[in-house]
Amino acid sequence: MVRQTIGKLARDLMRPFRRFAGDRSGVSAVEFALILPLMLTLYLGGIQLSDALTISRKVTHVTSSLGDLVTQSRSISNTDMTNILNAAAGVMAPYSSTPLKITVSGVKIDDEGNATVAWSDALNTTALTRGSSIAIPDAVKQNDSFLVTAEVHYPYTPAIGYVMTGNFDLHDQFFLRPRLSDQIKRPPQFN
Repeated sequence: MVRQTIGKLARDLMRPFRRFAGDRSGVSAVEFALILPLMLTLYLGGIQLSDALTISRKVTHVTSSLGDLVTQSRSISNTDMTNILNAAAGVMAPYSSTPLKITVSGVKIDDEGNATVAWSDALNTTALTRGSSIAIPDAVKQNDSFLVTAEVHYPYTPAIGYVMTGNFDLHDQFFLRPRLSDQIKRPPQFN
């Protein structure tokens, strides 16, 4: 009798645990709680990555637009250069152009292949020093010629900073030849 009572008591105590083990109604909530951190990480990482790729594409577009605008001139005044730099910076919209660093320079390559800065202008950074030496890739270097180099840097900081952290320097540089003349002049009074 005592044995039956103990057995019945043990079965009665185990019944809620068996019922709980057989109940499947809370499985979805548990699975959701386990998967939520991974899904949020993927979602936020996707947003940050797409934002960075869009800005990187815009930096390339700014660089090519800047070089394209400059190479369409024979001579550039201060007003022209200010307008060109501001127009190029406007390509960054809807992103802020405040951190954008733009440098555009005319490069003279002598008959021995030495490249020096003929003139240089910048927005939100320091222009290259006139007469200083500059490295030119061999693929575009041609003795006794003139090039325009446009270089753009954009320090990208993710807005959320959850998946990608820190600053990333998104940059591009183009080398173009003048279209309408052998070289593009920046009169000394303007440079």
